[in-house]
Amino acid sequence: QVQLVESGGGLVQPGGSLRLSCAASGSIFSIYAMGWYRQAPGKQRELVATITSGGNTNYADSVKGRFTISRDNAPNTMSLQMNSLKPEDTDVYYCHAGIRSDPRKGFAEYWGQGTQVTVSS
Repeated sequence: QVQLVESGGGLVQPGGSLRLSCAASGSIFSIYAMGWYRQAPGKQRELVATITSGGNTNYADSVKGRFTISRDNAPNTMSLQMNSLKPEDTDVYYCHAGIRSDPRKGFAEYWGQGTQVTVSS
C-alpha cells in the first residue's frame, strides 16, 4: 500500500511563489521517478515537471525557468518550487510517482489526491 500526499498549495498573488511537496509512504523499495501534473476544470491533465532517480529533470515549456523540481532530503519526498506564478498556473496539482514496492515486482504508478494552487490578485 503506497500513498502520495501533497502539501503546500494555496492562494498567491501573480509573481509570487509557492513550494509544493509530495511525500510517498507505505511499502517502498525504490522510486524510479516522481513528477507533478496539473489539471484545470474541463481540461486534460498535463505534465508540469518530472525527476528521475538519476536526477534528470523535464519541464513543460510553459514552466521552464520558473519552476524547479527536486528530491528532498526527507525520505521519499520531492518538491516543486514555483516562482513567478501566473494566473494561468491556477490548477489542481497532482503528485505522481513510479514506485517499486518490492524487489520482486515491477514499478507501479501512483497518484496523490491533488492540491489546489490559485494565482490571483
